[in-house]
Amino acid sequence: MDLYYEIHGKGKPILMIHSGGADSRDWSLITPLLQDRFQVIAMDGRGIGNSPSPVGQPNYILDVLSLLDHLNLPQAAIVGHSMGGQIATEFAIHYPERVSELVLIAPALSGYPYSDEFQDYMKHVGEAAPDVELMIERSIGAPSYEVARNSPQRELMVDMLRRHFLRTFTWPAAAFAPIWPTPPAYERLEEIQTRTLFIIGDQELPDNLLVAESFQRVPDIRFVRITGADHMVTLTHPEAVSQHITDFVED
Repeated sequence: MDLYYEIHGKGKPILMIHSGGADSRDWSLITPLLQDRFQVIAMDGRGIGNSPSPVGQPNYILDVLSLLDHLNLPQAAIVGHSMGGQIATEFAIHYPERVSELVLIAPALSGYPYSDEFQDYMKHVGEAAPDVELMIERSIGAPSYEVARNSPQRELMVDMLRRHFLRTFTWPAAAFAPIWPTPPAYERLEEIQTRTLFIIGDQELPDNLLVAESFQRVPDIRFVRITGADHMVTLTHPEAVSQHITDFVED
């Protein structure tokens, strides 16, 4: 297993998949609140943090499967934030027997028709390359980062972004075209068999709130909206997030 991961605590396993633009520190404020009751596994995705860069097109779903196999875990609760939620959703569709519970925190969704405004925002960030500081400024300038950028966790968020952007400059071109299953999860949400918890802040981008509406097609899902939280709810509201995870996984 070449991916970096940390294990904290003992008990029922929970695998944490961080957001794009972050690394396993996405969970650094939540893990201490879970590790007394669970075995918390926080991984760095391929090409991120302390994990090696992709050599071709990455397959993040198979990376999750390989990590569970490496740890001899037949099943785990899977928690994913943002892009990590996109990975977790696809994993639950394709390997339902390996997922005891699915927790999605402001997830992205493969196949979702994101608005022109959202795509323009992402393009605006990319056009600032290779000026990393300008990329960061444009990234966190979005309304969905207003709470986090004015919080004590701002520096952690910025440091993760900076390290992420610098790492991507070393990736081969193929790494920017990860392998996603077809048809995409957006067309298969009804197939999710796993009990699912969906957590989102009320200060999110309209696209992410609309993604939440799409997840109403999941048969066994409950929704939690956290007041005063934006896209980085994992950093600004760790107590609320960890309590919802605990209550759901132990239910």
